[in-house]
Amino acid sequence: MRITVLAVGSMRGANEAALIEEFVIRAQGMGRGLGFPAVEVIEVSVSKKRDAPSRMAEEAEKLAAKVPPGAHIVMLDARGKGMTSEEFADMLGVLRDAGTKDFCFVIGGPDGLNPLPGKHSGRSLAFGPQTWPHMLVRAMLAEQVYRAMTILAGHPYHRA
Repeated sequence: MRITVLAVGSMRGANEAALIEEFVIRAQGMGRGLGFPAVEVIEVSVSKKRDAPSRMAEEAEKLAAKVPPGAHIVMLDARGKGMTSEEFADMLGVLRDAGTKDFCFVIGGPDGLNPLPGKHSGRSLAFGPQTWPHMLVRAMLAEQVYRAMTILAGHPYHRA
């Protein structure tokens, strides 16, 4: 199952970029032998529309256009449901074992995240009730994807 992280905004020059890249590379290496042949991050540009609702709508359209056909979609949203690392790993493993070809995490822009036009989200995921900077959310998500791979592999990285 290919894993894609779709996000609004560019990481170019951001301090978090190296951390995200490190965890994506680790997840790619570990995931290949576990049935996860690809882990990638795809960025779309922040809208330049004047008002927040218009920006969010345009960003949702851009994100929807990048979702692989038939992908299982999880939206990252502070109002979503939290998961333990084990539950997160189990979700990925169950979907992989069910034959899901593509799995897509979606992170909105500074104004938030609208539903993706023409797409159905499987769930909303929160990293707690706090509001996190979107660049930091990418790093946290990349680490959790890598952690999930280690849990599924029985690797000692996750010590719970």
